[in-house]
Amino acid sequence: QPLMPSPATHETRSVLITGCSSGIGLDAARTLRARGWQVVASARDRAAVERLRAEGLDAVVLDVADSTSLKAGLAAALERTGGRLDALFNNAGYGQLGAIEDLAREVLREQFETNFFGAIELGNAVVPIMRAQGAGRIVQNSSVLGLVTGRFRGAYCATKYALEAASDALRLELAGSGVYVSLIEPGPTLTRFRPNAHKVFRRTIDCESSPHRRAYSALDARLQIEGPVRRGTVGPDRVTRALIHALESPRPKPRYAVHWTTFGADLARRLLPTRWLDRLRTR
Repeated sequence: QPLMPSPATHETRSVLITGCSSGIGLDAARTLRARGWQVVASARDRAAVERLRAEGLDAVVLDVADSTSLKAGLAAALERTGGRLDALFNNAGYGQLGAIEDLAREVLREQFETNFFGAIELGNAVVPIMRAQGAGRIVQNSSVLGLVTGRFRGAYCATKYALEAASDALRLELAGSGVYVSLIEPGPTLTRFRPNAHKVFRRTIDCESSPHRRAYSALDARLQIEGPVRRGTVGPDRVTRALIHALESPRPKPRYAVHWTTFGADLARRLLPTRWLDRLRTR
């Protein structure tokens, strides 16, 4: 169904979006700007920020894995919005693949810095602003893998499980403040997630020395496939639709299951014995 126009308000609402160099973040930034939002798009790479500016988006450098960059990026965003921030979409993240036994401590730490610690730190930084306003929306981009775990995805799943738990706690703690917290849980989505994960995988995992080297060979080939690898893969606009509801609805949902796999995974983990789930996930 076509998106409805953004409801009229007495003033332009502002939103800061992380991870806008491509995919979900870029689609969200473009769509919300078209709906009348004051969008501050951010990316960790200065060249990506220049590309965003070239197409007319207001953009700042903000690397969620670096506290100094995070604080500077937020300050730059607030300069553009006059100190007000109506919404934050924590979208930045990447997928670290590899068996748990092959993940060095620094590799795990890097995954958590981007996918979890950065999101929480940035959320914590904007909460006082939103409390003072008496209103605000914090939307976290989670995943179906924040509900169920798969082989060679343990690090990524751990960050999303953590984000789910922390967001639930934050939502309860902010009850009555006018600040709402929502989680979006995409399934297979057509973005640059897979090629980006492939680069990290090749850089961080010693495939030849691993007992999983045969499985890694198949995984490496799969990661190099162009385009969708699963039937039913959707575009990033499906995530943006959920984001719009989370930002504009008078009663935003705590969770938005974007894809049928998210519904299926949530149902399966509630109904099936663990051994049955293990067989499904191994397949």
